[in-house]
Amino acid sequence: MDILKKVLEIMRGVYAKCKEWHHKLQAWWQRTLGPVWHRFQITRWIIVVILALTLIISVLGTFEAKTTDVSNLKARLKSTTEIYDVSGNKAGSIAGEKGTYVSYKQISPTVVDAVISTEDRNFYHEYGFSITGIARAGLMIIWHKLTFTSTNALSGGSTLTQQLVKNAFLTQNQTLTRKIRELFLSVQVENEYSKHDILSMYLNNAYFGEGIWGVQDAAQKYFGVDAIDLNQQQGAMLAGMLQSPNGFDPLQNPQAAKNRRDQVLLNMVANKKLTQNIADQWAATPIGATNHNMTSSSYEYPYYFDAVIDEAISKYHLKEQDVMQNGYKIYTSMNQTDQTNLQNDYQNSYLNPIGPDSQAASIVLDAKTGGVRAVVGGRGEHQFRGFNRATQMKRQPGSTIKPIVDYAPALGRGYAYDSMLPNHSMTFGTNNYAPNNAGDVTTEDIPMYVALERSYNIPAVWLSEKLGINTSYQAGLKAGLPLTKDDKNYAMTIGGLSKGVSPMQMAQAYTSFANEGKMSDAHFITKIVDASGRTVVDTVKIKQTRLWSAKVANEMTSMMLGVYTNGTGIPADPSGYTVAGKTGTTEFATSEDNPNAATDSWAIAYTPDIVNVTWTGNDNGEIIPASLASTAAPLMKTSLEQIIPNTDQNAFTVKSIRERNSAESWNSSSTNSSISDNINGVAGGLRSAGQTIVKGAQAVWSGVRGAIGF
Repeated sequence: MDILKKVLEIMRGVYAKCKEWHHKLQAWWQRTLGPVWHRFQITRWIIVVILALTLIISVLGTFEAKTTDVSNLKARLKSTTEIYDVSGNKAGSIAGEKGTYVSYKQISPTVVDAVISTEDRNFYHEYGFSITGIARAGLMIIWHKLTFTSTNALSGGSTLTQQLVKNAFLTQNQTLTRKIRELFLSVQVENEYSKHDILSMYLNNAYFGEGIWGVQDAAQKYFGVDAIDLNQQQGAMLAGMLQSPNGFDPLQNPQAAKNRRDQVLLNMVANKKLTQNIADQWAATPIGATNHNMTSSSYEYPYYFDAVIDEAISKYHLKEQDVMQNGYKIYTSMNQTDQTNLQNDYQNSYLNPIGPDSQAASIVLDAKTGGVRAVVGGRGEHQFRGFNRATQMKRQPGSTIKPIVDYAPALGRGYAYDSMLPNHSMTFGTNNYAPNNAGDVTTEDIPMYVALERSYNIPAVWLSEKLGINTSYQAGLKAGLPLTKDDKNYAMTIGGLSKGVSPMQMAQAYTSFANEGKMSDAHFITKIVDASGRTVVDTVKIKQTRLWSAKVANEMTSMMLGVYTNGTGIPADPSGYTVAGKTGTTEFATSEDNPNAATDSWAIAYTPDIVNVTWTGNDNGEIIPASLASTAAPLMKTSLEQIIPNTDQNAFTVKSIRERNSAESWNSSSTNSSISDNINGVAGGLRSAGQTIVKGAQAVWSGVRGAIGF
């Protein structure tokens, strides 16, 4: 009783103090702000401002809801982005943040009960948003502002519909602006879909940890069953994960997952979806979750699919989230046979003479269209949208640049395939640049086609000096090579660049030789259609740029046909097929112990149908053999022997220089032989005629002798 009296006395004292402060505050208000407040009718202005803000928010929110297309939401969530090959056949899909989509009827009712009991008990009675939830969220904002615990935090108050809208249309940033957009879009979704549709879309789009999206894949991952077969404790565990998928991951945090599951079971009891007795029985059991392997073969061509995503984002300005989530149909120039063969080649250790820790990259283009038929961007384990050496790498091209910046420009300015070029040690320019041939070989003057076949450096630099370094530089730029002002020097003419090139850039440039002087723009995507059937990117037209005349391109092909039969490309010459092209090596000049060392090895080969580029080396620049046979040749030779039979196999319209020279030599020999035969024939005729005359004279003489008596 004494304690109660003391409490009452304290309360009376507090009340008296509050009353005293109230009177003082009221008196202060009447003396100072009161008259001003009433004079300017501030209360009315506050009401007007609130109504105006409400109107503005309503207008903007309604505009947001009406201009956001929610009608194809189900199709977007249900569909994965699919990729098709050049023939229109499905090559695979990009699941993104999606799992296996199942309908409402394919989801266990126990999961539905657990989710609604825990996440949104008034789901079936509200219209996309909760007044009490919004009020609670508003109080949380005020609390965070007053306590300075957060500057923009907004938590709680979200219905299942709002959570679906947030995941499907909005960012995860917890701001007031996002919350307003979320509210109006939720109303729009409620107008468009039934409660069962909304619930199934939510559960199919939810994240369940371990990289698993959707209730069906979560059921398979943790319990090895379909979503329809989940029991009450399993459904409760999955429902509990929605709040914090990683925090309540049963594989990583089993005790936390069990505690959360038990809480969900109690929520189901409170929501009259489960009896207390059954809940206690389930709570006494372990969670029973184990790791079931989830394998997917839909991403069968990883480097190609990575490049498709990159091109959709960079070239056609689609957002990554949209590409991954919105169920597009993306049509490409892929040839699945070529892609499969190339990937298998990269798994063949016999085609990698450098060693298992080395790297490589290959790309195959359709010479006419520029469409990428196949691409592999590296050896070893693939990382999703990781480094693709075929499209993103920048390495020194070595001698493969010479046809572009040296020989083709020279042919276009009066030089001929058999123009004699110096091949002895010399210096160039004001800085006395002194290139060396491989092995420091020098010779007498040689024809241009021989210099190209044997990949001599000195004749190439000499040509560039005669043409003017700017001519070579501009030729490289026009061919799409990423040259900079720092590259305007003689080192560039034999492949010494400030940054480097990618295999894709070199393949694109070489289409100009395979395509009578016209360079075809390299690309992966040919068409994009969204989930509703609307064409986002129409059929891509072939884009070509003329680099050389047809005469120059054909003459270059005549010279480069000799590279794989009589030059540096012999180790990669495909059996039974004719190719033109060029090889290139970046020599490691400071390697005294191994003068035949290099850092990059390239092989480029083409036919009238395709261009194939292969690079081999090490990411860290460690040395490799300089010999093509010990680097890129096995891979290039094998891939060519697989790819060429899979094309139209159009024949070159020109012959190699050596074939032409041989034919001319044979014609000359044949002509000389014919002349000799004619001379011999005339001589023989004369001899025969002479003999006939002699015999006739003898007969006449015998007759005369008989007549006169001799």
